Amino acid sequence: MNNEREKIFMMNKDNQKDSLEGEFLLAPEETEEKFEEKMKELASREEERQAKASAARARIPYIYLASFPISAESISLLSPSDAKLLGAIAFFYSGRGGEIRLAITDSKNSDLASFIKKLEDEHDARVHLYFISRHSFEIAFRCYEHVPRKSEILKGVKITEKELIKFRPLLGDFRELQQHLYKQSTTEMVTIIIGGAIEANASDIHIEAEDEDVKIRYRLDGILHDVAILPKEKWKQIVSRIKLLSSLKLNIVSTPQDGRFTIFLEKEEIDVRVSTVPTTYGESIVMRLLMSSAILVELEDLGLRGEAKERLQNEINKPNGMVIATGPTGSGKTTTLYAVLRKLNTEETKIMTLENPIEYKLKGVNQSQVNSETNYDFAKGLRSTLRQDPDVIMVGEIRDFETADTAINAALTGHLVLSTIHTNSASGAIPRFLSMGVKPFLLSPALNAIIGQRLVRKICSSCKEQDLEISEEKIKKAREILESIPKDSKDRPDIPEHLIFFRGAGCESCHGLGYKGRIGIFEIMIMNEEVNDLIADGKVSEYELQAATIKYGMVTMMQDGMMKVLLGVTSLDEVFRVAD
Repeated sequence: MNNEREKIFMMNKDNQKDSLEGEFLLAPEETEEKFEEKMKELASREEERQAKASAARARIPYIYLASFPISAESISLLSPSDAKLLGAIAFFYSGRGGEIRLAITDSKNSDLASFIKKLEDEHDARVHLYFISRHSFEIAFRCYEHVPRKSEILKGVKITEKELIKFRPLLGDFRELQQHLYKQSTTEMVTIIIGGAIEANASDIHIEAEDEDVKIRYRLDGILHDVAILPKEKWKQIVSRIKLLSSLKLNIVSTPQDGRFTIFLEKEEIDVRVSTVPTTYGESIVMRLLMSSAILVELEDLGLRGEAKERLQNEINKPNGMVIATGPTGSGKTTTLYAVLRKLNTEETKIMTLENPIEYKLKGVNQSQVNSETNYDFAKGLRSTLRQDPDVIMVGEIRDFETADTAINAALTGHLVLSTIHTNSASGAIPRFLSMGVKPFLLSPALNAIIGQRLVRKICSSCKEQDLEISEEKIKKAREILESIPKDSKDRPDIPEHLIFFRGAGCESCHGLGYKGRIGIFEIMIMNEEVNDLIADGKVSEYELQAATIKYGMVTMMQDGMMKVLLGVTSLDEVFRVAD
């Protein structure tokens, strides 16, 4: 042992200039235990020196993790088994769209490159590598002891179908929801509220604090309905439960917050986007239910039919140009574009999208989410996307000159570009483009088609009956609209002498509303010589454009809606409400 002590003593004396912490000497008179500790410390320092040298050779920054604070959220990006296999620790994560810092012990691991790509794709973040020693890795690995399973913070707390089934018998009629809510704990109360929305096929849940109580409302087929009123004392518990589900800060009540969580059912996953906004009596909470099955629709399912559908099909089959969907918020523009993408999504076609946010994931489509915090907007994203050699590009919305100009040039140089713009009609899109500063001589050849649309509620098939209470004034107006459809149009229906209209009486299937589901009413504007001349003038009004497109056979939204009324798909009042 004395020889061993002397050997280590001399080694330290020679190397003490290179020590990480400074001088490190062994005293001959120290105990065996102290001697062993110093041997381990010396070995640890030597290991860190070697790790530094390896980091320099690999041109990767070196880091020592022994005293570095590692959150459960970041370390949970890798499972313990993956961490051991790769010799890697995720020690920092700034959230989606940010960065992941990954510490590695071996830069030559053959599995590392593919795993980094997987991390970046799953979390929409850039991975930055750091080099650590095995000693540093083992210290950091102990953090897994405080994480019993992979963190659910990333996707929210699971609400399983088993939990929903437990309360399903209570949800047949949401008008009876309130009496059941009083008897439940806060956790079960929130589950029932969400379960009721799923059963009713609601798109949104609104929870609003008022002066004396809390109002629960569902948006069904675009219309808000009151479903329950809860006592004000339940408010704090409900807010806290929803914030925990969606990983929001419990103590922040004076500024808006956004979060999300996932409901896992047997046949699909429902992504829930949560928004909180401070109001006079407490925070207003809105939960948007994004059901993956909602986008599994074809153009025919949307309500496109006859000549309008044929015209649109011809335009989206072209290899280049722009197809624009127009309408107010909530008119189904994105769903229409997703249906078009499904038609175009083949093995030979590369499709890329820019969205804000990505609401639904499309298999086989490269989807990118813009992020204002990192200055990644539609215009910059579109320029980057064009360098990816796409055949089809979908831009979530065109709202400024830079995005419009880039999209038009992309359409003129061999790409099919799909996008949306907020106008009231198809013909209104062109003046909107011109007001952004787009050059008229570029806009005309770039446009293939403009889709104007609204959503109307469908009459419930279980309680459909003839409507005998329609006024003579409305019947006269309906006849005038039907007779205004061009006589040479393939879609013009036979107009009977006595018009018959339908309504829903209200039943359990439609929760007493008389309507169940929605369908689109459309107008498809295709470019023609007269429209091109009007655009070239640069000062055209939407009324002139509307007249020119009707002259060439376009069926307007109102006319399309009235044909669906004649077929008994929707009601007369519904079309007048949406399109008049």
